[in-house]
Amino acid sequence: MNDSGISWAKVLIPSVIVVIAAALVAFVIVNDASDNQPAVSADSSEPFPYDIGIERRSAADPLAFGRIDAPITMVVFSDYQCPYCAQWSRDSLPAMLARVDTGQLRIEMRDVSVFGEPSRRAAQAAYAAARQDRYLQFHDALFAGGEKRPASELTDQALIDTATRLGLDITRFTADMMSASTRVAVDRNEHDATTVGAFSTPSFILGGQPIAGAGPTSLYLDKLDALLPGGE
Repeated sequence: MNDSGISWAKVLIPSVIVVIAAALVAFVIVNDASDNQPAVSADSSEPFPYDIGIERRSAADPLAFGRIDAPITMVVFSDYQCPYCAQWSRDSLPAMLARVDTGQLRIEMRDVSVFGEPSRRAAQAAYAAARQDRYLQFHDALFAGGEKRPASELTDQALIDTATRLGLDITRFTADMMSASTRVAVDRNEHDATTVGAFSTPSFILGGQPIAGAGPTSLYLDKLDALLPGGE
């Protein structure tokens, strides 16, 4: 399977969400199709039939940006070895963050490791940076130029070197990166991805509606505008 989307080898969907399977069919099909046609995106025309609790809206979430009571939340599933995640972060994330600044949107990042252990290390490192309120800077450094880092640049030492260049407290960063609480946090993010059927990256839940793949920025902005109160 190519870089545009890697299916998880083991997917455990809790029985309590079986009733939403029909709503996820389009999401899964689009993810599978993205293996053969990179960077093609689609979205569901209908919201999930009920709140599956994927939006945390917690002030304690270090990977979240925007008001807790923003009218719309965007959950982003991303992998640091995913080239399309890197492109989306360069091309579309700034525009979405601008909507965060207006109070229209809250973004909750979920860094996952569908590409293996290097991605897992990077996700834990990004979470450690977030604990120093430097998540976006670290995220941007790992996706510099809209390009993914090779696995050789996602070793523990390479990640510590990145944090050093960004001026983080390295003693604290290293401890947080290796901590049990950080591992639990990344585990939770990956569980969320499994729960909603986000089998490849990037994948999104915008206002309760799934969007798969790195599409044009207008896709996300138009969807957001339609979901906002008074939108078409």
